[in-house]
Amino acid sequence: MTRQWQTLASAETPEGRLELRRRGAAETVITVGGRVLMNGAAHRSETALAELACRAIATRPRPRVLLGGLGLGYTLRAALDSLPRAASVTVVEIEPVIVAWGRGPLAELTGRAMEDRRVAIEIGDVAAAIAGAAAGGAGFDAILLDLYEGPRTPAQGRDDPLYGRAALARARAALTPGGVLAVWSEDRDDAFEARLAAAGFSWERRRPGRGGPRHTLYLATAPGGRRTRRVRATPRPTIRARASGA
Repeated sequence: MTRQWQTLASAETPEGRLELRRRGAAETVITVGGRVLMNGAAHRSETALAELACRAIATRPRPRVLLGGLGLGYTLRAALDSLPRAASVTVVEIEPVIVAWGRGPLAELTGRAMEDRRVAIEIGDVAAAIAGAAAGGAGFDAILLDLYEGPRTPAQGRDDPLYGRAALARARAALTPGGVLAVWSEDRDDAFEARLAAAGFSWERRRPGRGGPRHTLYLATAPGGRRTRRVRATPRPTIRARASGA
C-alpha cells in the first residue's frame, strides 16, 4: 500500500502555498502551489553542481563561495564536503521559512550543514548580493546558482536579473580572477550560452547521471584563470520537467 504524504510545515508566499512534505523515511519534497520545487530523492545534479564548482577552487588559500538558494540543503552539504576548513560559504535564501526548515525538520537530511562554522546565512535576493560584491565587496571564488528552473529563454531573457547580459557582467565582476560561476538549469539554453560567452566567460555544459531526469549544469570560468573548454552546439535533448532541487 502506497504511503500518504504528510505535510510537516507550510507557509503562504506570493507564488502560492509553500509546503514541506514527507512520505516514509526517504521521500521529502518542497512544493509551492502544488508544484514540486525540490525532491530529496533526486538531487544528483544539485550535488554535482557544488562538487564540480568547489573542487575547482578548493586549493585556493581561503576560498569564498556564494550559494544562491538553500532548498533542502543538499547543494550546501556537497559544497562543504568539497571545500577545505578555511573556506567560507554565504547562502542567500529569499524565503525565511526555508531557512527555518533547514534548521529544524530538514537538519538531519544534510548532517546539520547549516550549523557548520564555515556557513553564513542571509535572507534576501542573491541578485542583490552579487551586485554588492561586483560594486566593490570582497570577491567570491565561486558563485553557485541553484534556483528553480534556472535560465530559460525567452521567459528569462537577456534582461533577467540573474541570467541576463547585465547580470552576467555583474557576476563576472563579483568573481575573483579565474573564479567559477556554476548554474543549475532545467534544460539547455542556447541564448544563455551566447550571453556567457559575450560576458567573457569560458564555459562547459554538463548533464550528470544516467537515466531519469538529467538536468543541465553550466560551469563558467571568469578570465584570469585556467580556461574551460567551450562546448560545441549539439542537438537539443528532450528533458523532463524538474522534479528535484537543492
